[in-house]
Amino acid sequence: MCRDTPDGLYFPAKLITNDKRCDLTEQKGFTLWMTGLSGAGKTTIAKILEAELKERGLKIERLDGDVVRQSLTRDLGFSKEDRDKNIERVTFVAKLLSRNGVGVIASFISPYQAVRDLIRQETTGFIEVFIHAPLEVCIERDVKGMYQKAIAGEIQNFTGISDPYEEPVNPEIVINTHEETPEESAARLIAYLEEHNFIPLAETA
Repeated sequence: MCRDTPDGLYFPAKLITNDKRCDLTEQKGFTLWMTGLSGAGKTTIAKILEAELKERGLKIERLDGDVVRQSLTRDLGFSKEDRDKNIERVTFVAKLLSRNGVGVIASFISPYQAVRDLIRQETTGFIEVFIHAPLEVCIERDVKGMYQKAIAGEIQNFTGISDPYEEPVNPEIVINTHEETPEESAARLIAYLEEHNFIPLAETA
């Protein structure tokens, strides 16, 4: 929500700072960053969350690891250096969107804590969400067989197998997807956004 200002006072565009941006929907820009192993359930939850928030008329953009790699970062591989570059580009997009009052839902493995800490510094309203499922559950959910290929050595630098995943040190939210449905997880995230005034409360009939 924008701050009260005296009648007739306005801010020239070039002088508007983040805390002076008016949002008539009372929506604040935020970056809800889902991190977790492949198969943990990030994309599934993100899609449900996106649909619900857009249904409310909110400004939402979803950034997904697989989709981004087909366009914005299709020139990058999966080495640590390329992964860092991948997240660096996504962070820039999230930074622009979130500081202009758009809610960003990002779902990326993003395995390194130092990189996630940098995203927190760069974006507006950063919310780190650890989408957790045991490795064996992620392997069971893997219909493409990527984990088995990584275990067999056919895929290199695969997070959780041949490359480490650093669990978040102090995330705002932990979602255990092996213990609840994606709809329940999305509902928890919406409740968090409401409770922390990132989005207005849903209108009641």
